[in-house]
Amino acid sequence: MKKLDNKVAVVTGGNSGIGLATAKLFAQQGAKVLITGRNEKTINEAVINIGNGAKGIVADIAELKNIDKVYDKVNSDFGKIDVLVLNAGVFNGAPLADYTEEMFDHVVGVNLKGVFFSVQKALPFLNDGASIIITGSTVGDKGMAGLAAYSATKAAVRSLARGFSAELLGRKIRVNVLSPGPIDTPIFGRGGGTDEEVNASKAHFAGSVPIKRLGTSEEMAAGFLYLASDDSQYMVGGELLLDGGIGTL
Repeated sequence: MKKLDNKVAVVTGGNSGIGLATAKLFAQQGAKVLITGRNEKTINEAVINIGNGAKGIVADIAELKNIDKVYDKVNSDFGKIDVLVLNAGVFNGAPLADYTEEMFDHVVGVNLKGVFFSVQKALPFLNDGASIIITGSTVGDKGMAGLAAYSATKAAVRSLARGFSAELLGRKIRVNVLSPGPIDTPIFGRGGGTDEEVNASKAHFAGSVPIKRLGTSEEMAAGFLYLASDDSQYMVGGELLLDGGIGTL
């Protein structure tokens, strides 16, 4: 039997990288999947790639009205939600002296505010016993130059998972965090660098991981499946660390 048979799953940021791999695995395991993203072209391509009747919607979760649109669509197309993966996020790093208010508002708006209100606004649309999974990061527990704001948002969502879990125990809704380390995703190529620069960046990050390689989106997707399924029923307000040891060794 498939682990998510007849379940309804929403994956924000599901049009590329970890989110896309997760949406594909969920569909393979029987789920009806709706993804969100900010690029209509990549959403349409991802929906075809995911299969199993997947749906997509353009939405920036930093805008609260867009969150309402997402839940209205999934309710109309599939019904109530069993699995909510809050994977949409932005990464911007800069020295403290150069960090602007606009940069700060953007990273906090998507990574923290967007997550908080995505859970709040999902409450009427969630089945009792649902699983909510937030994408964290190992940098939430590390001090890294140039990443203070980003890292703070990831530490904050770890705290949100605890608070939300305590509040939603009566409905048996579990909220957990999956925290990846450096993962080989398209984000490496989004800075506009040459292939040589991108490969050098990947090599640098791989060298910082105790097992000396980047993780894959598929490995992260397997973690999300564990947290989404009944296999993790005893995990509440916890964190699954999939980082090749970078956070602990």
